[in-house]
Amino acid sequence: MDALTYARAQMGLSLAFHIVFAAVGVALPALMVLADVLWLRTRDPDYLELAKRLAKGTSILFAVGAVSGTVLSFELGLLWPRFMGTFGEAIGLPFALEGFAFFTEAIFLGIYLYGRGRVSERLHLAAGVAVAVSGAASAFLVTLVNAFMNDPAGFVGETAAGLPRFEPLAAMWSPSWPTQTVHVLLSSYEATAWAMVGVHAFFLLRAPGRALHRKALAIALPLACLTALLQPLSGDRAAKHAALAQPSKLAAAEALVHTTRGAPLHLGGWPDLATGEIHGAIAVPRGLSFLAHGDPSSIVMGLDMVPRRDWPNVVATRTAFQIMVGAGSALAGLALVVGAVALRRRRRRAAGPWPRLLLLALAAASPLGFVALEAGWLVTEWGRQPWVVRGFMRTAEAVTPFPYRAAPFWIFTCVYLFLGVTVVSLLARQIVATHRGAPAPEAAHAD
Repeated sequence: MDALTYARAQMGLSLAFHIVFAAVGVALPALMVLADVLWLRTRDPDYLELAKRLAKGTSILFAVGAVSGTVLSFELGLLWPRFMGTFGEAIGLPFALEGFAFFTEAIFLGIYLYGRGRVSERLHLAAGVAVAVSGAASAFLVTLVNAFMNDPAGFVGETAAGLPRFEPLAAMWSPSWPTQTVHVLLSSYEATAWAMVGVHAFFLLRAPGRALHRKALAIALPLACLTALLQPLSGDRAAKHAALAQPSKLAAAEALVHTTRGAPLHLGGWPDLATGEIHGAIAVPRGLSFLAHGDPSSIVMGLDMVPRRDWPNVVATRTAFQIMVGAGSALAGLALVVGAVALRRRRRRAAGPWPRLLLLALAAASPLGFVALEAGWLVTEWGRQPWVVRGFMRTAEAVTPFPYRAAPFWIFTCVYLFLGVTVVSLLARQIVATHRGAPAPEAAHAD
């Protein structure tokens, strides 16, 4: 690989690893607080045990997320110094606020972990709420930076050296921020909730009478289903905005080579960029025009309106987009099935275990939230290429001139593999302990 490819691969690996912990850091504290609220309302020891286990998982993932996030902050300066030097005034404010949110989360997580039985129940619960809010605020603020990179705003002129100048507040609130932040936050709650659903559905298959797993499923499943149904609506809004603000990204995601009135929507298949055709796909007539502009007869801009040197990697972007849409659609469909089953059980006043076939489906589908999350970020990043800040700086112009980039790439790859194995091992121990009914460390007593 050349130097630029090594730099992009290292940044991509770091982001792919960190985004899992960032997403869980947004959603798992919210689920932890829900369990704690139910404990305070019912005094059911299962909810207390669940809250403690979720707190333990949050602390593990927070620690690893802090490490991987710190690595990312160093990589921004080391791998992309020209990007940071040129656009520091545009992205500095949200990054600074994100640092404040991170420290707030760390402080209140410490109070929540070690304050049970030492501070009042209300203060302890408030600390958990602060952790959940701070985690969401961190993700929101970082996404503002990415929204600026995709759809820059606040440009006020150039310096004497010819560098672009930005007004920080205007740059922070890019036109893409409403659609992108909502989509990111929903994906975090969706992926984490479905993962929790899958874990407890799996254990219910093995031990249908275990009350803790039934109660955990009752907490996570409504959030999983709600976000799975809301996310396609959010994605539709994001796609409509991209059709106007980033038409080349939408064209790459759909492999639309030629600008077309009444453009069809293609499901699956393989694009042929030489002819502009998509082989083996299911075509929905006028579907893309309707989804992009709300009008089946509207014109959708194709890649032929963009210089070839400004094309993203069409095959990679479209493949990631298809995976994201496929995984998200599968979860939305499963959410509808869950809703129908729940409504039927309620009408019949059934209080027995969930149908075994449904539990199998929940366990099998649980990874799809994170599959969609990772694929969605690939669409966002690959679809913006070859720009690091669209229209202002190319990725090749932002990369460091330091020539020896293979060594840090392989070093960090090994570090992430080690961290990944460690986290999986620690979480597996926590999950198995929960299934066996072992008390949470240092927290076996009730408040």
